Amino acid sequence: MQKKIIYLDRDGVINEDFGYVSKIENFKFVNGVFEACKEFLALGYEIIVVTNQSGIGRNYYSEDEFLELTKYMKNEFKKKDIDILNVYYCPHNPDDNCSCRKPKTGMILHSLTDSEITLNTSWLLGDDFRGLLCAQHGNIPNRILISEDVVDGKDFLLAKSLLDSVKYIKK
Repeated sequence: MQKKIIYLDRDGVINEDFGYVSKIENFKFVNGVFEACKEFLALGYEIIVVTNQSGIGRNYYSEDEFLELTKYMKNEFKKKDIDILNVYYCPHNPDDNCSCRKPKTGMILHSLTDSEITLNTSWLLGDDFRGLLCAQHGNIPNRILISEDVVDGKDFLLAKSLLDSVKYIKK
C-alpha cells in the first residue's frame, strides 16, 4: 500500500536550532511538535525525518553521537504514541558535493527505495529554502516553510510553527 508521508526537517522544525545540536541535554523539542505529529498521524500520514548533519563531516560531533541523539528523539516520540517511520541524514560537509545533502534529493530517493510512498500526496516541512528546494527537485508538490518571518513564495505555504502547519494539511 502506498504511504502518504510528512517529511520533517529536524533542527528548527522538531527541535530548537541552537546550531549543531548533538547532545541530549541540548535537545529541546519545539512547542507543539507532538500535537502536530499526532494530527498528521490521525490524517493518515506517516512521518519521516530528513536532516542535514554537517556537524558530523565537520568533526563537531561523531556519527555515533548523532545516532544516540536520534534514538533519544525517536523514543520521546514513541512515549507519546508517535512512530517515526525513518530518519534519513546527510553526514557530509557542504564541500563534499554529495547527493544526499539538501537541496539535493538523495534522502528523498532513499526513502522511496525503503517504502512505497506516494509523493504527490506527501508534504515536506522545513525551516529553510534548502528543504523546500529538495522537495521541489524531488517531486513533492506540497511544501511548507516553517518561519515566523513573512516570506513571499508562490511555490510553498508559510506556517509560523509546525503546529500551525496542520491547518494546510487538513484541507
